[in-house]
Amino acid sequence: MIEILNDTRLARAKDTGALVAHILQTLKSRSTVGTNLLDIDRWAKAMIVEAGAQSCYVDYEPSFGRGPFGHYICTAVNDAVLHGRPYDYTLADGDLLTLDLAVSTGGVAADAAISFIVGDAKPPESVALIGATERALAAGIAAAGPGARIGDISHAIGTVLSEAGYPINTEFGGHGIGSTMHQDPHVANTGRPGRGYKLRPGLLLALEPWVMADTAVLVTDADGWTLRSATGCRTAHSEHTIAITGDGAEILTLPKQAQP
Repeated sequence: MIEILNDTRLARAKDTGALVAHILQTLKSRSTVGTNLLDIDRWAKAMIVEAGAQSCYVDYEPSFGRGPFGHYICTAVNDAVLHGRPYDYTLADGDLLTLDLAVSTGGVAADAAISFIVGDAKPPESVALIGATERALAAGIAAAGPGARIGDISHAIGTVLSEAGYPINTEFGGHGIGSTMHQDPHVANTGRPGRGYKLRPGLLLALEPWVMADTAVLVTDADGWTLRSATGCRTAHSEHTIAITGDGAEILTLPKQAQP
């Protein structure tokens, strides 16, 4: 299903996006050396409940996961890249942590992810991985202009990732979003320009470039959810929910301090 939102529901989407951005930035500030992933999950739950929002994850049970996810946020560390199920792990200096969060308010969902390095250590490979996904995300958003197609976004993202030297996996990528978290159209992280669904005002998309340092092959963790790099290499993931407008794209999950 491809869903086009009216002005009333777009306003709700902006509220949801602002909440997602706020929660992620708060969790980032709290995620320091010695923080346990289960604490991050508890903090996420408390903020979602306090806001009167609904988690898109806790009861989520798609075909690619094993049973309900059962947690309020995805926490992926180092070689984990997607669907990271929180567990009893204490963050160490130099860990690369990805937080991925989707919530719904007023019947409209928003989804975003951030990757960052915990502590004072700044491993160059990790810095490069994060930077590539952030640049690719910016390129994908810039490509979402009037008259553009999904393939234009995918091509822009893939160009940045390829030029950075990273293999690209197309099993998982961006997606439509609205009354539910995952909708059509699928937005692969590489593609051909001029192809695919033509963007329309009122369409919400969650764009999410993610990479693994030296492989495009994923393996599923024993928890039935967490996806890791097959070689054990580090990974990174950046995501925003955007709304297509008559002028281009509006980022709904941009932190306040980063807004123009």
